[in-house]
Amino acid sequence: MRRQPILSLTNINKSFHMGTVNETHVIQSLNLAVYPGDFITIIGGNGAGKSTLLNIISGNLTPDSGDIRLGSQIITHQSEQQRAAKMARVFQDPTMGTAPRMTIAENLRIAALRGQKRGLRFGMNQAVRQQFKTLVASLHMGLEDKLDTEVQYLSGGQRQAIALLMATIQTPQILLLDEHTAALDPQVAHTVMELTNERVTSEGITALMITHNLEDAIRYGNRLIMLHRGQIALDIAGEDKASLTSAELLRHFSQHADRSELSDRLLLS
Repeated sequence: MRRQPILSLTNINKSFHMGTVNETHVIQSLNLAVYPGDFITIIGGNGAGKSTLLNIISGNLTPDSGDIRLGSQIITHQSEQQRAAKMARVFQDPTMGTAPRMTIAENLRIAALRGQKRGLRFGMNQAVRQQFKTLVASLHMGLEDKLDTEVQYLSGGQRQAIALLMATIQTPQILLLDEHTAALDPQVAHTVMELTNERVTSEGITALMITHNLEDAIRYGNRLIMLHRGQIALDIAGEDKASLTSAELLRHFSQHADRSELSDRLLLS
């Protein structure tokens, strides 16, 4: 039986500043089928359309034309709030995605009750706290005994780890990762990436992750997509991706990107 995509984008177009000298076609006739359990890494030069693509999927932006389906449902014109019960997102900025003046436990409770009309402290009993403690302990950051610590006092890496737990605590249909390790130092970024991989693979979450780190794009996920000028220039999956080398990927990237885009952000560590 042929697999059915969980998310499909058909002939998606998105432009900005239409009718002006600054008119820019960011996404052009883009088609993408995402299958259940896909962990897709997305690369591309500056202005390739990576963040715009995620914004269109999340509902933050509406495409000028084309259709978006989640399962069998057309969601093209659904708002970001309407999609929030089915999709989760972790941003590049560690200060986004968490409530800084609330504790770790309160942040997790908000995430666990997403989409439900319940009071903030509803069900915050010992059983729930123990569940959160076990969940936070899986991060191996020593935060399980700091559930009553306000998130604003955590480091950037710790906040991103909590944001990741919040995004996945309800196992979303789609998880969007928008360069969520880019603002972290290399060692912390590696830790958060390993946590991300563990959460995504163990829970069978369908995920799309933007990264500027070509090595991460190769190491993680079962599928790799390269965007160039708003179109998919490369789509590698399965054994082809598993055997992909850094040199081969850099060669693919060099064929499409301008020299100015081959910066030290394209890490091959």
